[in-house]
Amino acid sequence: MAALCESFTLCGLGPSSGVGLDGGLLALEPGPDRDHVLLTDRGRTATLFKVSDQKPLGCWSAKHGQIITCPVVCNFETREYIAVHDDKVLRIWKNTDVNLDKAFKATLSADVYRIHSLPKGGPVVLFKGGAVRTLDVLLEAPQQEIENIISDEVIKWSEALMERQQPVLIFATEKNGDCFVYVQKLKMNNLHKYKLEQQELSKALSFTAYIKNRIITLLCLSSNDCVYKFLIPLQQNTEEEEQILPKSLLLNLSVSGSVLKGTSFVVLDKDHIAVLGSLATAGEESKECLTIWNTKFQTLQTSKELPLGTSGQIWCYEKKFFFTHGKVLTVVIYKCETSSLAAAVGKLKDSQAPDVSSFVDWNTLGDEELVISFQSQQSVALKPESGMTDASTTVFENELRQVMSKEQMPDFQATIGCVVTALINRCKANPKYYPRNLLLQIVENQDLSYSLCPDLMVVALEKKDLHLLQICLQRFPDIPEEITYACLKAFLSFSDAYLQRIDLNLESVICYLDIELNNKEVKAEIVENGFSTELEQDIWETKITKKHHVTSDSESCPVGPQKAALLNAILHSSYSETFLLPHLKNLPAQQAILFLRYLYYLYVKCSEKITTTLPGTSPPTVNQIMDWLCLLLDAHFSVMVMLPEAKELLSKLHKFVRAQVRFYSELNKIEGSLRELQRLNHQKDPHTYSVEVLELI
Repeated sequence: MAALCESFTLCGLGPSSGVGLDGGLLALEPGPDRDHVLLTDRGRTATLFKVSDQKPLGCWSAKHGQIITCPVVCNFETREYIAVHDDKVLRIWKNTDVNLDKAFKATLSADVYRIHSLPKGGPVVLFKGGAVRTLDVLLEAPQQEIENIISDEVIKWSEALMERQQPVLIFATEKNGDCFVYVQKLKMNNLHKYKLEQQELSKALSFTAYIKNRIITLLCLSSNDCVYKFLIPLQQNTEEEEQILPKSLLLNLSVSGSVLKGTSFVVLDKDHIAVLGSLATAGEESKECLTIWNTKFQTLQTSKELPLGTSGQIWCYEKKFFFTHGKVLTVVIYKCETSSLAAAVGKLKDSQAPDVSSFVDWNTLGDEELVISFQSQQSVALKPESGMTDASTTVFENELRQVMSKEQMPDFQATIGCVVTALINRCKANPKYYPRNLLLQIVENQDLSYSLCPDLMVVALEKKDLHLLQICLQRFPDIPEEITYACLKAFLSFSDAYLQRIDLNLESVICYLDIELNNKEVKAEIVENGFSTELEQDIWETKITKKHHVTSDSESCPVGPQKAALLNAILHSSYSETFLLPHLKNLPAQQAILFLRYLYYLYVKCSEKITTTLPGTSPPTVNQIMDWLCLLLDAHFSVMVMLPEAKELLSKLHKFVRAQVRFYSELNKIEGSLRELQRLNHQKDPHTYSVEVLELI
C-alpha cells in the first residue's frame, strides 16, 4: 500500500521570492547533503534550500542579460556547483562564492543540453548534438571539438545511471514523430541506438529509467493515458546500428470511469509510480491531482487534489515529492509498503528480504517444454524425458549460465521458471540426475517465486538439500503453508551433528550467537528490562529448584548455528495463520518444545536491548518471533501443559512476559506523569519565572 502524508510549502515562487515561475522551474536537483535541494528557475537564479528547515542556504544569480540554460547540479566529490548559461558558458563555484560572475568560467565549443552528476561517477555533460563528455575531460580542453551524433533529432529527456560502479548515460530524442533512445557507456566509449515501438496516434510525454541486473528498464508516459515499459540489455552482441525496442503495457491510467491525463511521473519502487496530471470523469470538470499507482495490481492507491494548478513537473527525493502548486513549491511526504498477496491475506516478509520483481503474463508460459534461443541463434529443447548424456548436460548448463548472465529476454523470469520446472521434471524421471549447483545459482541470482517452479522445494526436500531450501524460504514470497511446515519439520528432525557437515548461510545468526558465546559465564541471573525473574512468583515456583533460576538455559542457544539459521528462514517466510495452524498441530511434541525453546531464546535476546532488534544480517524481528510463539502455543497448548519437560519452559516464558508487562506498565505511568506536567506547564503564565522541584512517586 502507498499513502500521501503531511505536506508543507518549501518556498514561494515569483519575483519577490527570487525563484521564477514562468513555465515552471528549470529543474530541481539534489544538493550536497541529503536534506538539501537545488532549484533552478527559467531565468537567472539558482537557490539551495534546506528542506527540513524550509529556508534558503544560498542564492546565486547570473548578471542581467544572461540566462541559465542548464540546471545547476552539485559535484558530490568536490561539493562545488556547476551550471551553464547562454548554452555554452560553463560556471563552477563553491558555497563561499557570492558573485556568480566572478566564479570559474569556461566557454565551450558546442551547446550543452544537460549536466548530470552522480554521487560516485562524477559530473557528465550531454551536448545538444548527442555527444557526451565527463567534466574532467571537458575542463582539460574546453574548446575541444564536439561531434554531432543525432543530426536532425531533438533531445527530449536524459538520465545518468550507475551500473557496477560505471556511469551510463541514456537519453531520448524525437524526429518526425518517431522516438529514439541512445545508451552511452562512458568508460567503454560505446553508443547504442534504439527506436521505440510506439502506439499509433500517441506521443511520448515523459520518461524515466532505472538499472537492475544489467538491464535498463525505460518507462514512458504516453499521451494515450498509458505507461509503457521497454527493456534494454546493457550487454549487446549484435552489430545492428539501430534496433527496434518492443514495448509492453505497464499501467493503464484509468479507474472506475475516470482517466488520468498525466503530464509527468516518477518511479517510487518496484511496484509503485507517482503520476502528476488531470483526472477527468465523464460529465465533470477535470481536476489536477497527484496520484500513486500500484503497477503490480493495476490499481490507484491514493490521490491528492491540487486546486491551484501545477506546472506539470514533479520530482522525488528522499521519500518526498516536490512540485509547484499555485505560486509555491510544495513538498509532500509519502510512504510505500511492499505489494504482495502476503500483505493482504497473511504475514508479510521482513522489509530486509531480497527484492522480488513482478512476474509476467502467466498465459505466455509453456507446459513441459521450453525452447531457448542462444547467441548462435540455435535452439536447445529440454524435455523431462530427454536422455541427454553427461557431456550434453554439462554443455546445456554452461550455455544456460551464459544466457542468465545476459538477460536479453523480455519475459526472463518466466522463462527461467520454465527451465527450472523442466530440470525438476527430469530429476523426477531420473533420480540420479540432480543439478544442485545450477539450481542454487538460479535461485540465488534470479527473482523467482514458488509459483514459477512449484516442484522445486518438494524435490529439494526429498534430496535433503537444506541449503537450497534455506534460499527458497528467504526469497520466495508465495510458499504454501504446507511446504513451510514440511521444511520446519525437516529442519527440526536433523541433529546438530549432521547439520555441522552442511554448508549453510549463517549471516542471520552468527552475530548474536558469537556475542552470546563470548559472554556465556558472565551473568548468573536473568535480568530483563531492569527486572529479575527471581522476584516473580507463581504456582509452579515451589516445584522448581533454585538452580533453574540461573540463566544456563537462556544464555545458551538450544540449537546449533546451522539449525538456528534454518529456523530463521522459517520465521522470515510468509504465511496465513488460518492455513498454517492445522499443519502445526501435526508437529511432534518434542520438536514443538525444541522450537518453542529457540523462540523463547530469541525473545529474551531481543529484549536485552532497548532497540529490540538482533544484530547481524536479516535476523528475525521481534514481531515474527512473537507471532510464531503464539502460533506454536495455540497449536500445542494442551500438549505443552501435560508434558513435564514443557512446564519449566512455560513457567519461564510466563514470568518473563509478566516482567515485561510490569516494566511497560511503569513506563506508561511515567508517560502519564510527564503528560500531566506538560498540561500544567501550558496553563501557567509563560512570562513568570520560577524554579520548581518535582517528585515522581
